[in-house]
Amino acid sequence: MSTLTLKVLVTGGTSGLGLAMASALAAAGATVALTGRSAEHATEVAAALPDAVGIELDVTDESSVARGVAQAWSRLGGIDMLVNNAGIGMRTVNSRFMTHPQGFWEVPPEGFRAVIETNLTGYFLVAREVTPRMLDAGAGRIVNISVNQSTMHRAGFVPYGPSRAGSEALSRIMAADLREMGVTVNLLLPGGATATGMLPPGAVPAGQGLLEPAVMGPPIVWLASDEAIGVHDERIVATEFERWLRDREGSR
Repeated sequence: MSTLTLKVLVTGGTSGLGLAMASALAAAGATVALTGRSAEHATEVAAALPDAVGIELDVTDESSVARGVAQAWSRLGGIDMLVNNAGIGMRTVNSRFMTHPQGFWEVPPEGFRAVIETNLTGYFLVAREVTPRMLDAGAGRIVNISVNQSTMHRAGFVPYGPSRAGSEALSRIMAADLREMGVTVNLLLPGGATATGMLPPGAVPAGQGLLEPAVMGPPIVWLASDEAIGVHDERIVATEFERWLRDREGSR
């Protein structure tokens, strides 16, 4: 695969899946802007990656999104690809959600709103700000990060499950709205529980283990490559990426 030339904005890029994807993209040659709620922390993390910049951006705040996207566009000289990744997990509403799940009626409304506003509304706000710029430029790529469908309807997973189900539906509608308009939209998910800090210690049974965030590297780099031009409305599972790619190439 040739060296990447795209300018990429990765939200929530200071840790976990976001940092793994930003690192893989930067190592492959892309120019990356990664965001976090703290400008200082985002800048510090970006300094460890080649030619990357850190941007302060709170995905739940419209004015912060507008400022952050404008800054990223200016500092990168455009945005060819948006990776919508910023999110928060179940630990924000129930620190023992794996061993002591709460019924939906026990979830505090403020916690429900916080997760939905970050994981769903945040994807909408950032894409809403970036898409018109991509349309004006005549091209662009959006990748929305998702999770396994089982997570979306698992007992005790309100509000995280609904937030991810909503973001997946949003992605499919975005893809439908943008069809034949030069801006592609795809979904990417790890394919299992990952070591990102969203799960409490000891939450995964012995022997099962967690996926490393680096599993997201190969598919996100491919989605930024020339090979992925025109790929639209796909749902790619990182753990199955090599087989998916072989099947895709074999069907041509």
